Amino acid sequence: MPFWKYQLRGILAALVATVFSGTLFAAEEAPRLRNTEAGSPPSAAETVERIQVPDGFQVTLFAGEPDVQQPIGMTTDERGRLWVAENYTYAEHPLGFDKTQHDRIVILEDTDDDGQFDVRKVFIDDLQKLTSVEVGMGGVWVLCAPQLLFIPDRNHDDVPDGPPEVVLDGWDEGSVRHNIVNGLRWGPDGWLYGRHGILATSFVGPPGASASQRRKLNCCIWRYHPTRKVFEVVADGTTNSWGFDFDEHGEMFFINTVIGHLWHLVPGAHYRRMYGADFNPYVYELIEQCADHFHWDTGEVWHQIRKGVSDTTLAAGGGHAHSGLLIYQGDNWPERYRGTMLTLNFHGRRMNNDRLERDQAGYVGKHADDLFIVDNPWFRGLDLITGPDGGVFIADWSDSGECHDNDGIHRTSGRIYKMTYGQPRPLGDFDLAQQSDLKLVKLQSHENAWSARQSRRLLQERAALGQEMPQARKALLKMFAEDSDVTHQLRAMWCLYAIGATDEEWLRGQLDDDNEHVRVWALRLLADDGTFSAPTIAKMRELAQADPSGLVRLHLASTLQRLPLESRWDIADALAQHAADAQDRALPLMIWYGIEPAIPTDPGRSIALAERSKIGLLRRLIARRLTSDLESQPAAVDQLLQLIGTGNDAEFQLDILQGMNGALRGWRKAPQPKTWPRAAEIVFSSAPEKVQEQARQLGVVFGDGQAISELREIVTDTDADAETRRNALRFLVDDRSPEALALLKHVLGDLVLMNEVLRGFAAFDDPQIPRLILERYARLEPSAREVAIATLASRPASARALLKSIAEGKIQPSAISAFHARQIRSFKDPALNEELTKQWGALRDSSEEKVKRIAELTAALAPEKLQAGHAGKGRVLFEKTCSNCHVLYGAGGRVGPDLTGSNRQNLNYLLENIVDPSASVGQEFQASAIVLNDGRVVTGVVVAQSDRTLEVQTEKERLVIDRSDVEEVVNQKMSLMPDGLLKQLKAEEIRDLFAYLTSRSQVPLPSKP
Repeated sequence: MPFWKYQLRGILAALVATVFSGTLFAAEEAPRLRNTEAGSPPSAAETVERIQVPDGFQVTLFAGEPDVQQPIGMTTDERGRLWVAENYTYAEHPLGFDKTQHDRIVILEDTDDDGQFDVRKVFIDDLQKLTSVEVGMGGVWVLCAPQLLFIPDRNHDDVPDGPPEVVLDGWDEGSVRHNIVNGLRWGPDGWLYGRHGILATSFVGPPGASASQRRKLNCCIWRYHPTRKVFEVVADGTTNSWGFDFDEHGEMFFINTVIGHLWHLVPGAHYRRMYGADFNPYVYELIEQCADHFHWDTGEVWHQIRKGVSDTTLAAGGGHAHSGLLIYQGDNWPERYRGTMLTLNFHGRRMNNDRLERDQAGYVGKHADDLFIVDNPWFRGLDLITGPDGGVFIADWSDSGECHDNDGIHRTSGRIYKMTYGQPRPLGDFDLAQQSDLKLVKLQSHENAWSARQSRRLLQERAALGQEMPQARKALLKMFAEDSDVTHQLRAMWCLYAIGATDEEWLRGQLDDDNEHVRVWALRLLADDGTFSAPTIAKMRELAQADPSGLVRLHLASTLQRLPLESRWDIADALAQHAADAQDRALPLMIWYGIEPAIPTDPGRSIALAERSKIGLLRRLIARRLTSDLESQPAAVDQLLQLIGTGNDAEFQLDILQGMNGALRGWRKAPQPKTWPRAAEIVFSSAPEKVQEQARQLGVVFGDGQAISELREIVTDTDADAETRRNALRFLVDDRSPEALALLKHVLGDLVLMNEVLRGFAAFDDPQIPRLILERYARLEPSAREVAIATLASRPASARALLKSIAEGKIQPSAISAFHARQIRSFKDPALNEELTKQWGALRDSSEEKVKRIAELTAALAPEKLQAGHAGKGRVLFEKTCSNCHVLYGAGGRVGPDLTGSNRQNLNYLLENIVDPSASVGQEFQASAIVLNDGRVVTGVVVAQSDRTLEVQTEKERLVIDRSDVEEVVNQKMSLMPDGLLKQLKAEEIRDLFAYLTSRSQVPLPSKP
């Protein structure tokens, strides 16, 4: 259709919609919109022309502004109509969400099959914080934080039957920002699935639920059952997922940002997190992504993509941020795309394509060629779904500037494109809801999964209304038994379960099926309500012993978490005998997550499991969990150490000792187990050095004189391996004995140990230490100077000595970082604070001063001025100022996010985060001052804690502190990244630093004079 006709049709459609709007409420059909982002996007027609797709594909503008604006989520109904969630309330920082705006849901229909809508309705237009829409069960489901809402429309007239009903509440709606709850989709099991990001924690439950009845969650995949009214978290971890889909076998894959893009969902899994710790302190280790690649150059820093996408990142896929995920299972695109993963690369302005292949017990994603590449800086792809003709709808938020829209929102733009191959088959007017049960069953074998999914949902709805469905049940059982296509078998199985036509005995029988995917889903559906009979548990034990499929064993391990504790042991033991699974990415950890809650209930069986296990990771984690209860269950550790001397090999010994050391990390002292002397004797008489080193470390905590003596000898042996000497010194410092302090002073002149000695001095409150450090400061290497300053800033007395040296001109004020200055202020000593201000400057400016400073720097760093910057010198400044916490181009620390793969063009975003880093930081990620009994202060984020220890992420390292050493923990209500990072830099140095931050590739260091 010519574009002028589309424009005319849009005008007519808007007029018709105004008269026949489907909304029940007296609100304007078009909200009064306020743009806060300057400029306007290229026209919709121009954008379509600038989209590159492979030969044979075509892209049409299905809908564009003003007919659709700010599309944040999409779904389809049984008539093939597109339901679009439009979000106008999302706002720039610091507003967050603009409550003067309203969100709406529009329905778009293409009645003439030309790839462009021609009928439009507004379903509802007075929502706020709308992120997702899904249709089913007699109405419309929407996420509007803090609530999951159900809008009834049981007569399907596209008019709400009444006001929205609150199904769940408690979702964070403030500090969560772009990590807000999102992503409603029906799963093959009949549950409604959704997502939540890492930036804030929610406490979710039905309205009126007490605190104990609510589920604490942040980054996770969750689900809700529409008839049982059950809510649960399916898996925890990652960063901020905005897309998932189920493959033809019902396996979910979800998309993520920054730390890896593709994740295979296994119920009960705990995945790697961008930051922070899992809610369960005993998971210990986390599962990584399933892709074997990244869509960005990992040698770059993640947030630097905000300055522009480098050529190497473009070649890799375009960047770290992704939205939307579709596993193509339609009948329009070429066969090579079927079963592959499609996602929208936010900064690369393209669609990434990964092949999904079975790998060990799970899957691996392999990078295929990108497609749908958009030459328009305003393209912001957020969602993609398949339609009834096999074409793919792509939602474009359409905005420019900073990637989280912190610099403004352009609310009057937005497009939905449709990507098809060749000539899609015409559909005409249809409504699956008018089909008989048997016809809906027949659609389970349709080549386009869209038809099967819609039909399954309709069958589930009819069953939920109490309809008897004997013919459907008979037809589905026949399909399951006779169809040779496992995809069709699974669809029949899911439908049978959805209509309540399966029982435990029937499902248990399918555990003998020849196909691994049928066995997997029999397990998953048996576990769905958490009840198991003795025959089912016995059959699971049998599978754990003998099933040849790693995927089945993976889901068996997943199912452990739904079993009673007593029933988990034998299944876990059988799974642990598969040595081939030891190197799998997920299976060993899934066994651990399942058995961990049972460990403290039966130490004897735990030790037997560890001894029999052919998976070393499981042994190590069992040893760690048992040792964490050393004080309350010492006999368990006595038994554990007996395994050292029962003929087990060095790798076995190493696993046990590493696990024990992991548990006691941060403990100053621990009661020595009765069996320790014999175990130590065996290790020191015959074990390899790597095992002996673990034993020495334990010996210090246990107060073993022999182990401590050997460590001293290693420290003073200048012929010994340098790293071994440093480790030995570190272990002795943890003992905090007077002898350890004397040893530090003794080896102070040893250059190999210098940094470790200076770091170790921080553990002791000794009046000689400031003098010893300051006397040598001028001769120290740069890295040692940084450690020296950190140690001097950790106690009031040494901080005074440091400031005195600055006043005397012996040390430059720039040696004190903003982090050190904040730590000195945490002593709350007025005289010390006065001297700090005099020698270094004020630490925290007012909000008005920061706004003014950002404006000044914006002018000073204008493009023409930034070009004069020396990026090489800026790299030196980055390594000094930023690389303790951030990786850029493959180098630096991982305290803060890896800056690689992000859009690096927005100066305003960089300045806001550097000048005012605490403007928006979640409570769980705020820094604290940990005041120790001896006067030392450690500043950092408390990332994990137990009854015995605090784990603290500081500027440079992660420390584990014995609670007995802690006097007070003071929340500083600010980011670990301190204010004032630029205070000690000259104007040209700031320019050089930003020249480096905005560089598109790594730059060489300046040559030395």
